[in-house]
Amino acid sequence: MSTPLSLEHWLQQDRGWTRRCNGLGSWRGLRGYFAAVSRLGDGIAWYGLMVVLILTEGSRGAQAAAHMAVTGFVSLLLYKGLKRWTRRPRPFAADIRVRAWIAPLDEFSFPSGHTLHAVTFTLIAIAWFPALAWILLPFAASVALSRVVLGLHYPSDVLAATAIGTALASLSLWVVPGATLFH
Repeated sequence: MSTPLSLEHWLQQDRGWTRRCNGLGSWRGLRGYFAAVSRLGDGIAWYGLMVVLILTEGSRGAQAAAHMAVTGFVSLLLYKGLKRWTRRPRPFAADIRVRAWIAPLDEFSFPSGHTLHAVTFTLIAIAWFPALAWILLPFAASVALSRVVLGLHYPSDVLAATAIGTALASLSLWVVPGATLFH
């Protein structure tokens, strides 16, 4: 029997939330929305944002895009290393009740790279250009939720990626002058 403070209790809760969220994918419209958001979160949205910032905001846009690119590269190295180290199976691979609604980009679950990048890029972009918050915050939240709905991650993968992405963005914003958030 697991108590509310035990690791097993929290793992059971994590698996339960994964199954409940994954069930939303059985609704065709929601599945289509989250599949599209997840695909955009593969990098397309972020690369596009960087190009738009460069084209519309001049040297400040180029600085912001460079900041995002460097931090994105660090994020990539960090999450790939964590995935190799933890080797947590994806929910659909660990539980036959969870369906992968789209194909994963790699084998392991922890942490969510999509979420890590979405949080990092969003925080950096709105630090440089606060007016982008109205579109980037809901998009980043949708990317994070999509990973659980699509059966590719547990909520704990997404929460850990959110914490890591927030820490990484905060550190980078402290180091890089020019952005306004956290200064």
